[in-house]
Amino acid sequence: MAGVNKVILIGNLGKDPEMRYTPSGQAVATFSLATTERRTDKTGQRKDLTEWHNLVAFGKTAELINQYLKKGRSCYIEGKIQTRSWDDKDGNKKYKTEILVNTVQFLGGAHPGASSGAQVAPSNDTAVAAGEENFEPMAPMPDAGPVGANDDLPF
Repeated sequence: MAGVNKVILIGNLGKDPEMRYTPSGQAVATFSLATTERRTDKTGQRKDLTEWHNLVAFGKTAELINQYLKKGRSCYIEGKIQTRSWDDKDGNKKYKTEILVNTVQFLGGAHPGASSGAQVAPSNDTAVAAGEENFEPMAPMPDAGPVGANDDLPF
């Protein structure tokens, strides 16, 4: 039986993305994303539980993330979990679990600290698939109107 490795996250960047290039010239962006879950404890107090995720994007997606996402900016991410391992200089085995980004959607408009001359995403909600050469803002969903307004539906 085949498995499924899919992650969907909506959160805020903890710091600006770090951009680098592989020896072959491929762009690589690394960044952290915070997701927060609000819960109520036994005493009725609301508590925020924040989880930090390490993310990696490649190619055109990495370049767009580096251009449009800054610390504090919200985004929607789809990807998969990957754990890497290596030996450090002392011979100890080290592990790092990351989310490999396949799709990103920029949420919430321009970065709050951006100056009036700063370039921002083409729209408040922009989707980018990994490796996609041409990206355009997602079209807004059409308003279906009130229930029962569309009588030609078969159900």
